[in-house]
Amino acid sequence: MERALAASALTVLAVTLAACGTGGGGASATTADQLPPGQQVSGEITFWHSYSAGGTEVKQLEKTVIPAFEKAHPGTKVKAVTVQYDQMHQKLVTAAAGSSLPDVIRSDIIWVPELAKLGVLVPLSDAMPDFKDLADKTFDGPLATNLYKGKYYGLPLDTNTKVMLYNQQALQGAGLTAPKTFDDLKADGPKLAAQGKYLLAEGDTGGWNVLPYIWSNGGEMTDKDVTKATGYLNGPKSVEAIQMLADLYKQKAIPKLILGGGGGTPTAEGLAKGTYATIVDGPWTYPPIQKQFPNFKLEAAPLPSGSAGSINVVGGEDIVITSASKNKALAAEFTRFMLGEEAQTMMAQTGQLSVLKSLSSKMVEIEPYYAPFLTALETARPRPPTPAWAKIDDILRKQVQLAIRGDVPVQKALDDAVQQIDPLLARG
Repeated sequence: MERALAASALTVLAVTLAACGTGGGGASATTADQLPPGQQVSGEITFWHSYSAGGTEVKQLEKTVIPAFEKAHPGTKVKAVTVQYDQMHQKLVTAAAGSSLPDVIRSDIIWVPELAKLGVLVPLSDAMPDFKDLADKTFDGPLATNLYKGKYYGLPLDTNTKVMLYNQQALQGAGLTAPKTFDDLKADGPKLAAQGKYLLAEGDTGGWNVLPYIWSNGGEMTDKDVTKATGYLNGPKSVEAIQMLADLYKQKAIPKLILGGGGGTPTAEGLAKGTYATIVDGPWTYPPIQKQFPNFKLEAAPLPSGSAGSINVVGGEDIVITSASKNKALAAEFTRFMLGEEAQTMMAQTGQLSVLKSLSSKMVEIEPYYAPFLTALETARPRPPTPAWAKIDDILRKQVQLAIRGDVPVQKALDDAVQQIDPLLARG
């Protein structure tokens, strides 16, 4: 679900904006028009998004959500533009270079700090007097994805996280139940391996996959201000978490799938077939499994706890206003509407998990299987919000792969990782 920005394209955008005098530290990044609620608004704004056109998301947005906003704000028009996710970043790069950005963007959460550094976003915590009121209604983890250098450049729009999904029959066949702690993972892995089954399937070694184990074990990837990884990613608790994964792999409790590169049975399919006893994944896993394996009962539980508890990772999208917008007042009113219970409930009907804490019960009424994910969101955390995340994530992925394959000791793999990551963090 979570994909990184193309580093080369970001470099082009940074150079272009710097040449125009609007990159990082420019006026658009440090000042903003005041956008109080309740202003008389009119005119037109453009909203770029990557809602799926293959399902009901775009139809709900265009036929229900936007008409409701326009009805509540006579004299306004929202032009929605659907952009495929894998094309969105390049479209933003091109538009920024040509000064033709839209008014509002539904942005992947990992893009916001990078776009904020480039000076193309309005700092909403400065511009919207009611920002704190809006922010306080959302889950802390999704909100934190908008933070860059002390300011919030967006608000969470939709969210997700992961929990442990398990095959009860596969576990019972070995006399086991769903693992509740890291100690359970260590004890149960060899028992299932003896039956030719894997206890836990993970599909990669990037931050989306391994940070939950690090955090739950009491480790960190960086310091609080996201300025250095030394002493954190290669600290004792982080090393211990990755060592656990490396040991489970060596014991054949985790399949080779974790090393990336494709091949092997996909996690959800392997879970339904009983090849994998557990996976860690999101709510999007339910519909395809229910369709492909109607007789399989998918069970859910929290990620097994380490010494710091059960802490998973935040996914989703944020809503941001561009500094290029010529109608920021209308853009702000649209942002407020999209964060309201009416619009959040409408989009929840299409599978978009609401960011509003007040709608948790409503979400479970819409889809009962949302319940464990909403509980997990209470403690879920964002990946470090940094403009350099794409490169950092790639370094983490490669170094953890080396450790899990046994090519280098875990400590050395993470020591080497922080030596590469720290310079990227220092650039801010």
